Amino acid sequence: MNKICKICGSTNIIESHHVYGGTANRKVSEANGFKVYLCYEHHRGTYGVHGKYGSELKLKLQQETQEEYEKNHSRAEFMNIIGRNYLD
Repeated sequence: MNKICKICGSTNIIESHHVYGGTANRKVSEANGFKVYLCYEHHRGTYGVHGKYGSELKLKLQQETQEEYEKNHSRAEFMNIIGRNYLD
């Protein structure tokens, strides 16, 4: 499988990112495939999801992941495993 950045399509310095972090939700992300590949800049750079100005990008990925999950599952199921709704 080719690892490419979900944001820009780069193949340079690709890292795996758990969309829903924290101790508990990292395990849930792992179990449910709530992971994406990001280049270093979009992962750890200043405007990356873990960067100083990355909150909008982080929320966008969380919303997209929830939308994708809810194509085959209910909102209640998502809330049960993540504990928060990112779409409203």
